[in-house]
Amino acid sequence: MDNKSCFHCGDPCDEATVLYQDKTFCCNGCKTVYEIFDSNDLKYYYDLQSAAGSTPKLSPGKYDYLENSEIAEQLLEFNDGKHQIISLFIPTIHCSSCIWVLENLGKLAPGIVQSQVDFPKKTLRISFRDKTISLKEIVELLAKIGYEPNISLADSEVKKNKDGKKIIYQLGVAGFGFGNIMFLSFPEYFEVGEYWLEQYKMLFRWLMFAFSLPVVFYAGRDYLLSAYKGIKSNFLNIDVPIALGILVLFIRSTLEIIFDWGSGFFDSLSGLIFFLLLGKYFQQRTYSFLSFERDYKSYFPVAITRIFNNGREESVRVNDLKKGDRLLIRHGELIPVDGILETGPAEIDYSFVTGEARPVHVDAGEKVFAGGKQLGGPIEMTAQKKVSQSYLTQLWSHNVFGESSDSKFKSLTDSIGKRFTIAVLSIAIVSALYWVFTEPGKVWNVFTAVLIIACPCAIALAAPFTLGNMLRIFGKKKFYLKDVSVIEKLAKIDTAIFDKTGTLTTRKHDEIFYEGSKLTKEEKSLMKSTLRASNHPLSRSLYSLLKEHNILSLDQYEEYIGLGLFGSKGDNTIKIGSSTFVDNCNQTSPSKAEVHISTNSNYRGRFVLQSQYRNGITDLMSDLRKQIDLAVLSGDHDGERNRLQTLLPGLTPMYFDQNPKDKLYFVKELQDSGKRVMMVGDGLNDAGALAQSDVGIALAEDINVFSPACDGILDATAFTNLSSYINASKKAMGIIRLSFVLSLAYNLIGLYFAVTGQLQPVIAAILMPLSSISIVAFTTIATNWLGRRIK
Repeated sequence: MDNKSCFHCGDPCDEATVLYQDKTFCCNGCKTVYEIFDSNDLKYYYDLQSAAGSTPKLSPGKYDYLENSEIAEQLLEFNDGKHQIISLFIPTIHCSSCIWVLENLGKLAPGIVQSQVDFPKKTLRISFRDKTISLKEIVELLAKIGYEPNISLADSEVKKNKDGKKIIYQLGVAGFGFGNIMFLSFPEYFEVGEYWLEQYKMLFRWLMFAFSLPVVFYAGRDYLLSAYKGIKSNFLNIDVPIALGILVLFIRSTLEIIFDWGSGFFDSLSGLIFFLLLGKYFQQRTYSFLSFERDYKSYFPVAITRIFNNGREESVRVNDLKKGDRLLIRHGELIPVDGILETGPAEIDYSFVTGEARPVHVDAGEKVFAGGKQLGGPIEMTAQKKVSQSYLTQLWSHNVFGESSDSKFKSLTDSIGKRFTIAVLSIAIVSALYWVFTEPGKVWNVFTAVLIIACPCAIALAAPFTLGNMLRIFGKKKFYLKDVSVIEKLAKIDTAIFDKTGTLTTRKHDEIFYEGSKLTKEEKSLMKSTLRASNHPLSRSLYSLLKEHNILSLDQYEEYIGLGLFGSKGDNTIKIGSSTFVDNCNQTSPSKAEVHISTNSNYRGRFVLQSQYRNGITDLMSDLRKQIDLAVLSGDHDGERNRLQTLLPGLTPMYFDQNPKDKLYFVKELQDSGKRVMMVGDGLNDAGALAQSDVGIALAEDINVFSPACDGILDATAFTNLSSYINASKKAMGIIRLSFVLSLAYNLIGLYFAVTGQLQPVIAAILMPLSSISIVAFTTIATNWLGRRIK
């Protein structure tokens, strides 16, 4: 690391550096973290990897609400009065050094008994003793060392216990039974005639029966229950013929060993259930570390500061807020309820709610809405509604958020279940009737053999392995889907709707144009030094434009919230902000984000900031237009209409000033007209439309930090590959159909042996696993080849 970079965070240092032990730090915060690690023998952190975590910035009083025992209790996973356990989401975890330092927290704070990182989920599970260290102290310690946790209202909700281990246990039982039954069946296959094998043949058969019991009634019980529920609901799903095959295999095999007719089909039975569970497990391997069900609770704070009439301040739970409460909103905090601004002015960022990229200036006495973020200094407001009644939260009361996606979509596999069941039963009955008049002794054998050999295990495996592997491939390509059914729905869409701000445009970069008199080097240095102290997004954009210029130590600095900045050095002064603030009488464009400049009371010009559109959107939209209809829905103004028209295919519909409900109803109207809609958005203002659409895709700059309720999360860097993902989904459905044809061929071969009464256990033991293995191999090879063709 060079001497111009911070030893802790790696950021470049300017003149305002801090020196400590011959090391350079960009600020006192980074130096403090180094001192903490140094004094606790944790300097090995810097040997693992530099620049882990983030530069610590902790606002005073930010976590005072954690001193409230009721709030803390809601966040804890476990509390017996002596030991407490909490899981915290820490978005800045990204490398081995992060894991190392977080799992050594006990060295920094003696009250911490154990700390364990779940890297994929970016969570830290801490066991501690609150008699020694409080929850607030733990959170503040994490913030100080650059790992500030993200604590939201959703964390205080009762968490559902998800038992994802059941399928593992079932698969283990089925595999254990399958292996042992196959081992015991070998003498029967090869008709070995040794004395001791003949002597104990019945014992081996009853052992196979014993091994089959847990396989059928534990490992295979879900298929039996699903079939029962399907029949009870007058719906013949794919599990009905599977359950029929399992039961017939078990009953016939049991009868064969009871009456000494043969060894039965216990090997085929256990193999069938094992391969079915293998496909089910593969299907369920989704990206659980991503959240696809986020709503406003994931972004709202757990608690807020309430001000009493006597001036006393208290942290209260957001859910306990009532109409008339006076609230303190600090810089960067989210407004949790609708209300009236009491002290102003305020600069509110409503981009999550409306999609409008520019902050809104609000004066005292005006209304503010839940979901806005205060960009200026602390403000006070009076709540007019409860959290559940606010404008933003009303969006989630729409019935679309209570619907199950399964109710909207009937999978390809289940759609053939009814026909397959009827066909198998018809063949079995017709075959049995034939042998009744030809050779009655074969009726039972033929009838049960048809039901056994026609069990659609290969068909049931085709979709899980194809779609499961595509799910994995999409994940490697930075496209993360909620489950495999999304791929099926994605293959059927015929209309795609895109949000503009944050979707077609990127939040990371702005295009900045200067119009006016040329600024001198000294003026640019003074401008950079003035912008440096402001957190306003337009200020940060301009500040990044002036990287090459020096930093001055200002004699005077003032920030006028909602208006602009004033700075002075010696005899030189500068004003940066709105047109009226810098005394400019020239007409401005209300459809553009502008920052005006005046130096020494002389107007110099303006910086015009335009949204930066993502690279490659023209090619992407042209590719999509060839196969589906397109439209743009934006909560922003229409100042970008002409520019968008040059980037999108001709006659692409564009709708501006759309609020969240407008977007939702727009999608619903298209669906009512028979369209299958994909919505691509990025903010809470898109959540209603994302939930209503057949496929909702959330575009994210950071997949672990922000994603509204959706069916899939698309990494912003892979946005231009969206057309390839849709094409791959359609081809994946073609692979499934080819697998069905291959499976049908195996069934026809097996049916020949079954209908003619020639089905023997050895034939079933070879044919049934062979069909399953070949389907798995075919789908895996085909999807891997398909994955390599994705850009």
